[in-house]
Amino acid sequence: MAYAPEKYLLPTERVVIQVRRHWARLLTYLAQTGGLLAVAALISVSGRRSPGAQQLAWWLVLVAVLRLGFVVAEWWVERFVVTDMRVILTSGIITRRVAMMPLGKVTDMTYERSVLGQMLGYGVFVVESAGQDQALSRVDFLPRPDRLYIQVAELLFGKRPAGDGE
Repeated sequence: MAYAPEKYLLPTERVVIQVRRHWARLLTYLAQTGGLLAVAALISVSGRRSPGAQQLAWWLVLVAVLRLGFVVAEWWVERFVVTDMRVILTSGIITRRVAMMPLGKVTDMTYERSVLGQMLGYGVFVVESAGQDQALSRVDFLPRPDRLYIQVAELLFGKRPAGDGE
């Protein structure tokens, strides 16, 4: 697959997590597309006797649908990958972007869940590293953030035996 993040991995790396961002990331674009389609319908109805208005309405529909298709395709190829060595975010169709942070550089990691995120099942990871501004400092719309947080914490800090109260 042309957009598979595996091609950016070292032969010695082991993938622990590989997820696509949550579908809720698309909600804003879906709402915008719905708004553009409503405007196109309004132009079409109000200017039904004008060929120019009809043409404008069809162009609006075409632009709205093509834009949404591109956004969905971008979402589809984007992956958040955590290996036993680093955190990687791959994205982009036209311009491929690969952001990476070694696990050894991570000094602090938290996650946030808004009310909508709790209802729909996504969260935001905030990763900090030794006083540097990183490309992966904030990764939003990650699915199942509770489970992902535990998996990444195990990689960062190692597994602790159950019942170890110290």
